[in-house]
Amino acid sequence: MQIVPPELERYAEQQTTPLSPLMEELVRETRAAFPDRFQMLCGQVEGQYLQMLVAAVGARRVLEVGTFTGFSALMMAAALPADGELITLELSPKHAAFAKSFFERSPAGKKIKLIEGPALESLHSLQGPFDFAFIDANKTGYPAYYDAVVPILSDRGIIAADNVLRDGNVLDPQDDDDRAIVEFNEKVAKDDRVVQVLTTVRDGVMLIRKKG
Repeated sequence: MQIVPPELERYAEQQTTPLSPLMEELVRETRAAFPDRFQMLCGQVEGQYLQMLVAAVGARRVLEVGTFTGFSALMMAAALPADGELITLELSPKHAAFAKSFFERSPAGKKIKLIEGPALESLHSLQGPFDFAFIDANKTGYPAYYDAVVPILSDRGIIAADNVLRDGNVLDPQDDDDRAIVEFNEKVAKDDRVVQVLTTVRDGVMLIRKKG
């Protein structure tokens, strides 16, 4: 299910600030190195969307659950102040090594700390507060990631959770990943600590903030 028609996706890209040459290279190299997982990369429009949110919040510390090849981490880190920090969590050594190779080549990379290993274990070891958190890892883990992130979110912080529409499969779940996202969306909707909006950017991005 194509949520936004391809021609409108292309138009949105044309009217969005373009990527830097390094980020364009990261996209190309991701496609070459991980062709079967390339769709996991959030892309130009969502990348700029995340960067805009980090800047608008005035974030100084950002948390990312799921690094993949480092595209979203670099986009968000670019909006942080010089002394800002982004911590990104990645299970795959191959993905982590690829991401680090681009972090080393970017001025924003010096703000990024990549932690390898199971994300939930890493989350339980982190000290908050974080001003912005981006959840984009294995979908079955979303409910547990959410439970771990909310307590370390700053009072003005925002959580962005990716792929919350699952290509439309939230309306008719087909597998465990779909069912986990439905569970996550309902969990957030019932959480009286927060307010949220589900946006139709790319494959659905849920924005969540604490009440008050």
